[in-house]
Amino acid sequence: MESIGSLEEVILMILIKKDKSHGVDIINEYESALGKRISLPAVHVVLKRLIKKGWVKSEFGEPTSERGGRRKRLYWASSNGYEVVKELQEAKMKLWNSIAKPSYQYVGV
Repeated sequence: MESIGSLEEVILMILIKKDKSHGVDIINEYESALGKRISLPAVHVVLKRLIKKGWVKSEFGEPTSERGGRRKRLYWASSNGYEVVKELQEAKMKLWNSIAKPSYQYVGV
């Protein structure tokens, strides 16, 4: 499996959750889910990397009057992107489930 960063993973999961999203949709979902702020340029950098890896696809939507006739770029996860996240989540769960009893240093006792 090709390596994936944590921000790439989160953005890919957001795209899997929704059909098609534009940058601001992704920011809103990210901030709502994680309670952290993220900039639009940061999201665009990650989206470009994910497109290059073949895990995300994009197209321009229809022009809207609210954007002065400009079109939004829409993004969605490809089937390869879905498989990468699915495999990663399965590996994480397998590892997590193999932890029989967490050390006391982690449970606050």
